[in-house]
Amino acid sequence: MENIPRIELIQVAENVAREKLIDKEDVILAMEDAIQKAARSKYGLERDIRATINRNTGAIFIEQYTHVVDEVEDESTQMSLVEAHRRDKSLKIGDYHKKVLPPFDFGRIAAQSAKQVISQKVRDAERLRQYNQFKDRVGEIILGTVKRFDNFSVTLDIGKAEGVIKKDEMIPREQLKPGDRVRTYILSVSEETRGPQIFLSRSSNEFLRLLFTQEVPEIYDGIIEVKSVAREPGSRAKISVYSKDNTIDPVGACVGMRGSRVQAVVNELQGEKIEIIPWSEDSVTFVINSLAPAVPSKVIMDEEAGRMEVIVPDEQLSLAIGRRGQNVRLASELCKWYIDVISESEESEKRQDEISERTKIFIEALDVDDVIAHLIVAEGYSTIHEIANTSIEELNNIEGFEEELSVELKERAENFVNFENENVEKKLKSSGIDSKLYEFKHLSKPEILTLVENGIKTLDDLADLDSEELFTLLGKKVFNSENEAGEVIMEARKHWFEEDKNI
Repeated sequence: MENIPRIELIQVAENVAREKLIDKEDVILAMEDAIQKAARSKYGLERDIRATINRNTGAIFIEQYTHVVDEVEDESTQMSLVEAHRRDKSLKIGDYHKKVLPPFDFGRIAAQSAKQVISQKVRDAERLRQYNQFKDRVGEIILGTVKRFDNFSVTLDIGKAEGVIKKDEMIPREQLKPGDRVRTYILSVSEETRGPQIFLSRSSNEFLRLLFTQEVPEIYDGIIEVKSVAREPGSRAKISVYSKDNTIDPVGACVGMRGSRVQAVVNELQGEKIEIIPWSEDSVTFVINSLAPAVPSKVIMDEEAGRMEVIVPDEQLSLAIGRRGQNVRLASELCKWYIDVISESEESEKRQDEISERTKIFIEALDVDDVIAHLIVAEGYSTIHEIANTSIEELNNIEGFEEELSVELKERAENFVNFENENVEKKLKSSGIDSKLYEFKHLSKPEILTLVENGIKTLDDLADLDSEELFTLLGKKVFNSENEAGEVIMEARKHWFEEDKNI
């Protein structure tokens, strides 16, 4: 267009770049794009017209590019080699002929259009700068100022950008006002058409973990480790801590002198009650610690099911469970165990019911009096099958038993099991059961009969079940956990895969 210095263009680019915290080159590129758009409106939208600004002087150049080709398909952007040689003998196929266009007056409409293009390009560059600035800061704590809020979110000014705390990431009942300075956790950053969306959280477990990292130097230095966090934001939280240095008490370090460190976190979280629990590698000890202030008297662990039954003194039951189950719920989340809390009297009643039920089974099946039945139950036997499969020598070890009684009991148990098996076989054969399910080796015949009585008559019916359904049908007497039930279902599905291979 012209080779006239326009130093004011470079000054404008520098000012805009400084104000928006973006690269000056991005601003100049936006200016070039705007001039190019205006020039195409003047000389023809179909032409390949390009604008450049000298980075030192601000001089503007507008040129029309024409591609040298073998066969011309579009005369507005292409020319033949013959035509090209009339203008410049050095041009060859694939080169571009560049024609400098004369200066022109932009006009009001073109100038307005150029201004819009520059503004849009600058906004795009600013958004990209914001995205690049925050995308690698996910998982950090940031200080922001409340700018505005509505019923569903709060918008924070976080320095040349805005962040949003959605309603479900706020601390319940927290009253924030415009101008309040608060710390938040950067949850995620996404690049969207309307600009980068920076989502923040004050209810995240990680927010609590990082607050302690900021307040407790030993955590920041890696001497103390926060093992797990469980929160009901705004109400109560539990964190478990472990010290790699035996001389440092992790709980005491997190509490601080006269509670100063934990109180600083409590104040930030609007008075959320925080309990600091010593972590233990022993799961039972960890669960006991996590249920503080209650003190369990006994713990029964079912490792396969990931479950613990915790027995507490009657007067501590409500303390262990907590208001609306909060204490046991947080302890369960902290330890990653399902915790079932019962009182000593409930546990005693439960055990008595189990003993009574087992005793009744032995009395009826073995035709013995309640004294002998109680002795068998007290020794740990729970089914007739266990008696049938036990040796005479082991039965003789039961207090008060002699060999004659042991032989008689074992014989009665074997007869009962044989009779039961014959009865099961008769029911199965008259049930219309599929032969593949009848021969399935991963369940006993009584267990298969239970399935048949519940409408499961083919191996495909069994394979169609999920682990929870099978666990519910056969119960804990067959499986220790849903995982074991799932393994049986996978065995039932094996024939599907074999059939697929043969197709």
